[in-house]
Amino acid sequence: MLKKRLFIILCFCSLIATTQEPDSLFVKNGIEKPSILSTHHFGIFSSRLNTNFKYAPPKKTTLALNYTSGNNFHPFLEAYFPKDPAVRAQLGEVTWHDRQFNFIDQETTPADYLNIVIDAVIKEFRFTTNIPINKQHELEITLRSYLITNGKFPFSFFTSDEGMEWFHSNVAGGEDPFGRRYYGLNQVNFKYLDRNDNTLQLNNNDFFIGGLELNHYYYPKLAINTSRNIYLNFGTHFGLNTSKFNSSMDAGISANIIKKLPLKNNFELNFAAGANTLAKNLINFKEVIDLGNSPFLATFEGEVEITKYTKKGNYNAFGINYHIQSAYNKKEEANYYKLIGKWREINGGWQNGVYTLYDALSSWNFIYTYGTPKYTLSLFLKEDLKVNNAPDFQTGVSLKMPISK
Repeated sequence: MLKKRLFIILCFCSLIATTQEPDSLFVKNGIEKPSILSTHHFGIFSSRLNTNFKYAPPKKTTLALNYTSGNNFHPFLEAYFPKDPAVRAQLGEVTWHDRQFNFIDQETTPADYLNIVIDAVIKEFRFTTNIPINKQHELEITLRSYLITNGKFPFSFFTSDEGMEWFHSNVAGGEDPFGRRYYGLNQVNFKYLDRNDNTLQLNNNDFFIGGLELNHYYYPKLAINTSRNIYLNFGTHFGLNTSKFNSSMDAGISANIIKKLPLKNNFELNFAAGANTLAKNLINFKEVIDLGNSPFLATFEGEVEITKYTKKGNYNAFGINYHIQSAYNKKEEANYYKLIGKWREINGGWQNGVYTLYDALSSWNFIYTYGTPKYTLSLFLKEDLKVNNAPDFQTGVSLKMPISK
């Protein structure tokens, strides 16, 4: 249904398209979107990459303040990973929920072990400065931090447990489909024992600095910039992770393309797509928690945005964004792991604490932006239609403004 509506919107916009450029009064620089990265309980400890859908570097140094809140929930789950190749092959012949494995005797059936439980509303605070170096180069510096909360109303108006369960009970999903009420609402239970016997535990109102990120973007001058309104940019990225659980450095690269389509009556349509890859834990400064044994996180993102300019040069923009990220763990392990949880007590999703670490994480994001020559204000909603609860639902707001003359 969502794809059908998106197709109708695009068809309508194409009917009113024109080849005329907007007046120079219009100051919008591509798609000025907020950070829509998820509050995933592993992802918050690494420097994941945002896509850059701008045409060019900003004319002035800018500061962006980004706040987001996401409801993460995974019931307690244990996982065993047999080491014997013969046992792995045997389990690979059986559907994951029917696998039988003797995990008691480590001498006859050696296996790695982990357990995880995640129940919290995670809040992220990002402070980002964008510095134009010249007309083709831009430097971006970001400091990110996190607050772990129980999500009590009204401090988590849309992402509280009560809000989530009201939605499931009255709109979609069914009565308590994942066991929130079974385990109790408005609490923090955030604990992870990795397969190396390292423990990650966070409590209510715990706050930590996640890291510092340094991004460089290059905007090549091409003939298609003026002839076809197509713009490209390429990024190099370095991240310093500063939490005690993952003291490390990441590095990555990105590529993005944006197509601008001016329309009649002061409308404008932008299409954008971007891809990036991040090498996690390129350097570890000390022993770190195993936050997924896949060494890379790859991301693809696409967005379509319709903009209406006012006579004063301000604008209202609405964007629909699709985001997909590669799995945190190596997928071959899903062929032989053994999961143990309270499947009898919970209607569904009891396995997701480990199961979704082997699945690509995708979401739809709905973004509204109001912009003026002095600032932009963005609001967004993130919904994971696969319902992996990491997070189930997320909201955010961003304010961006120039800080130089």
